[in-house]
This record gives sequence, structure tokens and C-alpha cells, in this order.
Amino acid sequence: MNRAFSFLVNRSSGSGTGPGAVIPVARLLREAGADVEVSYSPGPRATLETIGQAVERGAVVVSVGGDGMLSSVAGEVSRLGGTLGILPSGRGNDFARMIGLEHDPVAIARNLLEAEPVPTDLISATLPGGDRRTIAGSVYAGVDAQTADLVNRIHWLPRKLQYPAAAVTSLARFVPSSFAVSIDGVERTVAAACVVVANSGYYGSGMKIAPSASIDDGELDVVIIKAAGRADMLRAFPKVYDGSHVGLEQVQVVRGKSISITAAPAAALGGDGEPLGNVGVDPLRIDVAAGALQLLR
Repeated sequence: MNRAFSFLVNRSSGSGTGPGAVIPVARLLREAGADVEVSYSPGPRATLETIGQAVERGAVVVSVGGDGMLSSVAGEVSRLGGTLGILPSGRGNDFARMIGLEHDPVAIARNLLEAEPVPTDLISATLPGGDRRTIAGSVYAGVDAQTADLVNRIHWLPRKLQYPAAAVTSLARFVPSSFAVSIDGVERTVAAACVVVANSGYYGSGMKIAPSASIDDGELDVVIIKAAGRADMLRAFPKVYDGSHVGLEQVQVVRGKSISITAAPAAALGGDGEPLGNVGVDPLRIDVAAGALQLLR
């Protein structure tokens, strides 16, 4: 039985290749006999109507863009009981990296045509103020959220340099916060540069922030990086690319299903490359949505 696909393309993905990336994959799928529709989104928040129509007709919804686009689509696909595929064409593509998805059009088309849907965990976040968000990869507060915000403003740098340059700049300027972090009811207070709640092991365009994270174990990895001197933070930064930072004394990793975070002073907040405001005295509440998404992988 041939599959039908509804591609949702983010024209403004970080790499700017969303529209171009879909053409060879769509051609390969059509040559294989698949029904393919392509819709273009003006940003990462794909229209709920388009997703609803695709799921109703039994099509696989395909997110074409980066991690922000993926998160904006995944929650609605999950809610409607649909199936999601990924065509990575953003700046980071960290969730695609987590599932080992290659960027070659032939490999992507093969995955979409042949892979079976697998129950995959998501993050359900209630932001300070009460807004609800579904996020695929990770939610983070502190210097890493400042970094992500800066990345969105330095497109003039070559793509490979954007995250490292933003991270070094943010580390040189960061002010630590006192975070109160409750994990499955056990609370700890720590002066930290950042707190990351990770479903996927990767963020920041290839940084292995949570090496032990799994997207199908029903738990989240909470990575707490305690405040240290700026020089020490800068020296330790390269270790995050291979995950060896978790062996440092100032790094704690705790696993859990339900997390609450407050910060003083308030800290910048982000998720999958998108700014989410700030977290202060009003808590950020995060729960794992175990097996919530049927994902081709």
C-alpha cells in the first residue's frame, strides 16, 4: 500500500533550504507511487487546519525545517493520532540527529516510504503564565537560552560558526541564577548557569548535552550545570560536543518524569531553538508525554 504525505515547509528555517530540500524528496516519493502534497508555512507554527486535513485523509505529516518547526507540528499530530515524518532542513536538526536520520534525499525518501511508526516521547511544558507547549527535543533555562536567542540574530556568520560563536559570547556575559528544581517531587536549589530538561540527547546544532537521554524510555534527563568562573566555563565548553562534560564536578544529571523549575533572578527560557520568555518566581512545569507521537524512524 502506497503512503500519502503532506509536507509542511518552513520557508524561514535557519538554513533557508526548506523549500529547496523538499523538491528532490517529493520527486522520489512520487516516482515510487506515493501521493504528495506540499504546503508552505510562513514560520515554525504550521497551521492546525493543514495538519488536521492531512491526518483526516490518512497522510503522513512531514515536518520540513528545523527543530522549532518539528516541535510546532509534533504536538498537533500527536493530539490527532497521526503519524509524523521528518525532512531536516533547519540550522540545528538535532532531533533528526538523535534518530540517526541522514540528510541525503534518497535516505530520507526511503525512511518515509519504508519505516514503521514508532511510539516516541515528547515534552509537555506549561510555561510561566500558563501557556502550554509541546516540545520534541529539550527545554532549557539560563545561558543556553541566551545563546539560542543570539543565534537567531547572527545569520551573517557561516552556519557552522553560529552556535559556537553565540555560546562563547553568552558564556562571557552570563549571570548565574539560583534555580529551584523539583524532579518527581524531590527539590534541590543550586546556583547554576543553566538547567536543561532533555528528551533528545542533542541540542545547539550537535552539542551532546544529555548523552544518556532516550526518546522512548518514558523519562527526561535534567542536566544542571552549576555556576563557575567564566574562564572555567569557556574551557569546559568544547566538552559538550562529545558529552564528556557530564563527567565534570559542576555538572549534575538527574532523570525524572515530572519537573518544576523557578529561578532568581529570572532566567531566559527556550525550547528547540525558539525563545519561550523567562522563568522566575512563577514555575515552569514539564512532564514527559511517553510514547505520545507516532514517528517514522
